[in-house]
Amino acid sequence: MLCGHLDSHLRQIEERLGVSIAARGNQFLVSGPAVNVATTERLLIHLYAEVCQGVSLSPESLHLQLQEAGLEHLAQNSGDADVQPLQVIRTKRGSIKPRGKNQQGYVREIKENDINFGIGPAGTGKTYLAVACAVEALLEDRVRRILLVRPAVEAGEKLGFLPGDLTQKIDPYLRPLYDALYEMLGFETVNKYIERNIIEVAPLAFMRGRTLNNAFIILDEAQNTTREQMKMFLTRIGFGSTAVITGDATQIDLPRGAQSGLTHVSNILEDVQGIGFTWFGNKDVVRHPLVQRIVEAYDAAEDKATPLDKSQR
Repeated sequence: MLCGHLDSHLRQIEERLGVSIAARGNQFLVSGPAVNVATTERLLIHLYAEVCQGVSLSPESLHLQLQEAGLEHLAQNSGDADVQPLQVIRTKRGSIKPRGKNQQGYVREIKENDINFGIGPAGTGKTYLAVACAVEALLEDRVRRILLVRPAVEAGEKLGFLPGDLTQKIDPYLRPLYDALYEMLGFETVNKYIERNIIEVAPLAFMRGRTLNNAFIILDEAQNTTREQMKMFLTRIGFGSTAVITGDATQIDLPRGAQSGLTHVSNILEDVQGIGFTWFGNKDVVRHPLVQRIVEAYDAAEDKATPLDKSQR
């Protein structure tokens, strides 16, 4: 399982890290530059520990582990599994293993704190992992229901009147959350839970006045909340509940001049005990490799912008 079919996994590691690996039984001989050899050794031990815990290793997952960080980052962090226990999320349709140090830390924070923030660019798994943790908590009876909350703000477009009841009107905004639920629980189970109100979908504006006990609440696209909305949401949390707030501070769709509740709250609550913050970067993007390059290109363009350009934006 570690080596792959016809040692394909080893060949993949060789190509990425610039080493040569000779395997005979349970003995490995790694040749190459000293830093690369040390990194490869740590990575093989790390991957073997995962395989022993039942986590499947495929060429795709190995590619993501190798491309999400550079050689120097791997050299520093590929031995982290020896210090912290591996986080694996178990759902109805299989296990989900967070990739990389930040995703592992994110899941660990969610399990240890009642309120958690995941902040970073698109494609870092913030929302997907939050939904996975919610599903696991529901299946293990640690919570009684899941609430999916999102501010109904268009991404730079005016959609006009949307037909249907409340749920149908906000469905387009919550589609990414639905997709993750369908993948982890199945279409029929999700629809049954929605009918029984075990999974509830609510626009952020309708949360005022509620107290949420024994629930797992996910606020997605939190960069589009105002300061007042964020304070209102955080004060809804009741006993036995866990809240995860996700967002990307670089993709704010609020009207010009309105301050994002996410950027505001990160400045005032980061040091509050019992609240976890996980900051994702470009290297944590686990979508198509081009997504990481696109995010980096936009960041570089923003850094080159003049102060006048930034104020105009």
